[in-house]
Amino acid sequence: MGKQILILLGSPREKGNSAILAERAAEGALSAGAEVESIYLHGLDIRPCDACDLCKEPGSGCVIEDDMQPLYPKLAKAEAILLASPIYWFTISAQLKLCLDRCYAFQSSRWAEMSGKPFGIILTYGDTDLYTSGGINAIHTFETMARFLNGKIVGIVHGSVNDAGEVERHPELLNQAFQLGIQLAN
Repeated sequence: MGKQILILLGSPREKGNSAILAERAAEGALSAGAEVESIYLHGLDIRPCDACDLCKEPGSGCVIEDDMQPLYPKLAKAEAILLASPIYWFTISAQLKLCLDRCYAFQSSRWAEMSGKPFGIILTYGDTDLYTSGGINAIHTFETMARFLNGKIVGIVHGSVNDAGEVERHPELLNQAFQLGIQLAN
């Protein structure tokens, strides 16, 4: 059985550029023998953390009954996680941010479920570069997250694409995403 990889798709577009790149990464991971599951976050009911702090109690978790509940065991089981998002207003999408914020619920175990995992990052943006788009802000967020979790970012694929499906005309980005999938699988 190959490494289990969970892909979190943060775009509101089911077939948006970041989703297309994530699909290509999934193909790379599958070619290297991994098992891959992709979750389209926009279609889920994920509510924001309400800061009740009940998840601080040993053995507890989040008490909010929404679509994060089935995601928690998937996050814990995953041996590698790929986070894919367009850049909206100088950082990751609200869909991905909500999901990551709710990982706060792992604090009763001191985040053991997420610690030490390899992460892959896929970002797309409409501006012309990583800095003016705000993509660098997302990268800094992911770097800080990985450091906190004693994890490692094995690769970051990012590029300037705007119109839905435009990334299909960028073979270098598609290849980078495929290679990222292979890296996550190994």
